[in-house]
Amino acid sequence: MQCVSVFTQVVDSKAAGEELAARIRAGFEGAPDAILLFAAPTYDHGALLGSLQAAFPRCVIVGASSAGEFVGTTVVEGAATALALGGEDVKFAAGVGRNLRSDPASAARQIAASFGSDPEAAFPHRAALVLTDALAGYTDAVVDELTVATGGQYRFVGGGAGDNAQFQQTRVFGGTEVLTDAAVALEVLSQRPIGIGLSHGWVPASEPLRVTESDGLRLVSLNGLPALDAFEAHAQAQGQHFDPSSPLPYFLHNVLGIDVGSGYRLRVPLAVLPDGSVHCAAEVPAGSQVRFMGSSAQSAADAAERATTAAIDALDGAQPGAALLFDCVATRLRLGDSFKLELKSVVDRLGGVPLVGCNTHGQIGRAEGQFAGFHNCTAVVCLFPAE
Repeated sequence: MQCVSVFTQVVDSKAAGEELAARIRAGFEGAPDAILLFAAPTYDHGALLGSLQAAFPRCVIVGASSAGEFVGTTVVEGAATALALGGEDVKFAAGVGRNLRSDPASAARQIAASFGSDPEAAFPHRAALVLTDALAGYTDAVVDELTVATGGQYRFVGGGAGDNAQFQQTRVFGGTEVLTDAAVALEVLSQRPIGIGLSHGWVPASEPLRVTESDGLRLVSLNGLPALDAFEAHAQAQGQHFDPSSPLPYFLHNVLGIDVGSGYRLRVPLAVLPDGSVHCAAEVPAGSQVRFMGSSAQSAADAAERATTAAIDALDGAQPGAALLFDCVATRLRLGDSFKLELKSVVDRLGGVPLVGCNTHGQIGRAEGQFAGFHNCTAVVCLFPAE
């Protein structure tokens, strides 16, 4: 597989697309078959996509707005990154699922309907990069329904579109369309496996609590009491300052972990609502058992290295040609400049393989031997095999 990663900080949207296209041409033999695009919310995404598609009219383009972009160990806001892919050993198709809020199962079926219908011996490995409008919610449901709709044959990787943690509007891209209340996917059929690995560095920091009521993204009560009471009690026990009127600094360091038996699936609290419930970045199911979790900059870097190692192992002996990394915007905000330690751990483990990626509002990972589903504050690494 031929892979070329590019990056631009050009402010004008049309010109940014033209610069990305020029850099892809400079590094790619011929024209790419697919482009993954991640662009800051400050861009006119339609103009950016239009200039990129004009440069490569036969290319499949899939992407999303982002919440911080990076190439190697360089992290910025207000940039665009792209990964161009192609080759005779791989085939691509794009799918769009609409009306995510009202019918996530239908959205998943719409995406799956665009995928290859007949297994081909020449392309035995199946994966898809899945991106969703994070604010529409139901990403867990989409991933589960996609698994069912594709007969469990696919590995999934991706995340929720971002908007620099403003939580106002997040967008996904399919061709030149800029979409909300939707999910998009890039199907990758290949002769060699795509490597996917994920890990987080959080550990339990409280006794278990039962989710006694939740409603979508609202965590209503824990152990029968308003969710806010539990957060205040944990802050007091840990000697931490917690201001319900400005809770994000506390929330970034005290996420929730849903106990799934084999580990903890993370959920980031975002805001305290007037009724004492807590708005979270993803659903926290009623009846589940959760704990408050803690971590450090070093544990986040160690987790990213573990995710990279798992992705390398999943390549089944092939050498990586390019790497994508998704991690939560909450991780970057919590770590600040120390987020570069996480990127460095991935870059060092890859030994010179080009790395691009972005911060997302939630991460997707489903692969053999991995902690599958929709996550927060989790490093997800995707490796494409070299030619």
